[in-house]
Amino acid sequence: MPPDSANAAATGKPARRVIPIATAKPAGHNRTQKKRIAFQTAFFTLFILAPVFDLFRYDLNAGHAWLLGMEWRLGLDDFIAGRIGALEAGSNVMFRLFAPILVGAGAFLWVSWKWGRLYCGWLCPHFSVVETINKLMQKASGKPSVWVKEPLPPWKADGTPWRPDARWWAVVVPAAVFFAFLWAIVFLSYLLPPAEVYGNLFGGEFTRNQTIFLSAATTALTMEFLFARHLFCRYACAVGLFQSLAWMGNRNAMVVGFQRKRAADCATCLPDRQSACDAVCPMRLTPRNIKRLMFTCTQCAQCVEACEQSQRDNPQGPLLQWVSAEAARQNEAGFRSGKER
Repeated sequence: MPPDSANAAATGKPARRVIPIATAKPAGHNRTQKKRIAFQTAFFTLFILAPVFDLFRYDLNAGHAWLLGMEWRLGLDDFIAGRIGALEAGSNVMFRLFAPILVGAGAFLWVSWKWGRLYCGWLCPHFSVVETINKLMQKASGKPSVWVKEPLPPWKADGTPWRPDARWWAVVVPAAVFFAFLWAIVFLSYLLPPAEVYGNLFGGEFTRNQTIFLSAATTALTMEFLFARHLFCRYACAVGLFQSLAWMGNRNAMVVGFQRKRAADCATCLPDRQSACDAVCPMRLTPRNIKRLMFTCTQCAQCVEACEQSQRDNPQGPLLQWVSAEAARQNEAGFRSGKER
């Protein structure tokens, strides 16, 4: 006899009924997206505060850079004054300028070679703005960009419906202007003493040149944030381009793998035979594609998360997941064995 039944018989009370509860995966962002948002927020904060604390900036007034709170000079002042020779001056430039750049660039490209555009998807302050305005514009118009011809499916990845609301345009445009002005102020603080820049900001007394710079930068960035966010990331950003080139050169690099044998499951992913992963990509890519057509993938994993949510009731699990090494090779081989999309 079960313990509860025995206790019930002894005490005369009815047996307590125990109902097992299965642990369900929480809706919304999964752990990866929460971690990614935390990294983006931290790096965006660093982007704003780095010049304020002299962590990194170049002071046009002083004629030298600041790094980690210390003055960073090339050592050419002594050469100009005749205190050192050309050989020592050349050594100063090599070890104080080119060596740090080469080491930093090498480490950056190695990360890209192994994992792809992680900087773009997990740190880049521009991409953080791209995603923010994408979401706001999608709420306003049903499309993440004015250049997208058809609206996104009116379904979230978990199958719940959603509808755009034109009132969100009252947030989209001010948000683009706010981020543009913020970026203009931050850029200026990387070139001039931050105390002067923010002092003039709060006092409303910018100099003529500062006013011209802030006006031009804010206007240009507002247009870019509203109309050319994805175009800049895909075609104009040198940092993103070099990451993609390094990533494409490594056949073992991490990619979003797709189980082609189960492609039929994608047809029932969302109502009306639409796919959740296609709708969430902030770079407007088709995640179920070969690597060379995913050239600008930022490894944000939003497509992977959407697939997990849409296939949560499928005992076979999701069709998309990160793969690397031999699994990445086999993933690409599987695409080449059939007809490319």
